[in-house]
Amino acid sequence: MASAEPKTKETPPDVAAHGGTTLTAVTVDSFNAQLRDENGFIGDSVRRAAFFEIFDRWRALGDRKLSVLGDTPTAELSKSQIDEALADGRPHEQALIHSAIEEYACKLLAVIRHLMRTKDWRETQRIVVGGGLRGGRFAEIAVARTELLARAHDMDVELRPIRHDPDEAGLIGAAHLAPSWMFASFEDILAVDIGGTNMRCGIVRLNLDKAEDLSKARVRSTELWRHGDEEVSREQVVERLIDMLQKLIHEADKDDVRLAPFIGVGCPGSIADDGTIENGAQNLPGNWESSRFNLPAALWQAIPSIGGHETAVVMHNDAVVQGLSEVPFMQDVERWGVLTIGTGLGNARFTNRARGKAGEGKGGKRDERKADKKKD
Repeated sequence: MASAEPKTKETPPDVAAHGGTTLTAVTVDSFNAQLRDENGFIGDSVRRAAFFEIFDRWRALGDRKLSVLGDTPTAELSKSQIDEALADGRPHEQALIHSAIEEYACKLLAVIRHLMRTKDWRETQRIVVGGGLRGGRFAEIAVARTELLARAHDMDVELRPIRHDPDEAGLIGAAHLAPSWMFASFEDILAVDIGGTNMRCGIVRLNLDKAEDLSKARVRSTELWRHGDEEVSREQVVERLIDMLQKLIHEADKDDVRLAPFIGVGCPGSIADDGTIENGAQNLPGNWESSRFNLPAALWQAIPSIGGHETAVVMHNDAVVQGLSEVPFMQDVERWGVLTIGTGLGNARFTNRARGKAGEGKGGKRDERKADKKKD
């Protein structure tokens, strides 16, 4: 089993800083903001489970038979089932969903107002909403309703669902972590999206011949593991992740796909420039915030080369990476952010960089930040 806490003094090549604040296309003004009030983390009120808790309360108030949802417990409903009820259910059933949407939108607005009161989020012009909940039509309506509520409260901010499928956005965004010079000889990269419930690895086709700004990048193939359904250790997660990546590398070699020697990783938490996680990884199995745990180093040790070239691994916060998939479509605004709604609430705020600075040097650099590191 590959060790998650390497003992060797060898380190991966430094092509870009982990958790960088200055990337090729954007400055990352803030990510993983941990807003609190007297009840705890504010973001918990709009996590994926929060919507279903709200919906369950409204269902409990109803006393009529539901034509589409029937007696299925709320926690067992899929997003597609709720969407079907929203489209084809009886008025009473549709009203229950709309009531839950309205209440959830009010809570989401409260979170956005808290964020936009902070220094880093002031003057945000647009917010994209991604994460697992975004996949439902009812969630898209909740986002639209939140925007209307914001405007009713004199908040001049636009909200829109993330453009790509959320399952793919976290992979496509990883392309923006790589230094642009690496794209001169390669058309595909490996990407990893780690969440509190699922872990995805994929091959991303850059399609630079169609669009140099990565707007045509697409996921070529993926591997998925729902680790939240199993009792696993941190080390088992790392080992499974390595196996998934090696499978994709073998697949690429078999199909004559020339992979760049690069792995882009999106992971929950505040990512330090050395690849350790300072905080915010509490939803992952085991202690990912140990000062002796370094995921990028573990991946590099297990996969030291790709196609005969030394592997470079760059990791950033998962909300940042998912947000980066929107970079080509955010050129009409200057300051924008992303919210990812899943096991928890991820967030990041960006400022677009001048076009003339694109492609300079490394893929990112990081300002000096200090944080206490937790040990096992």
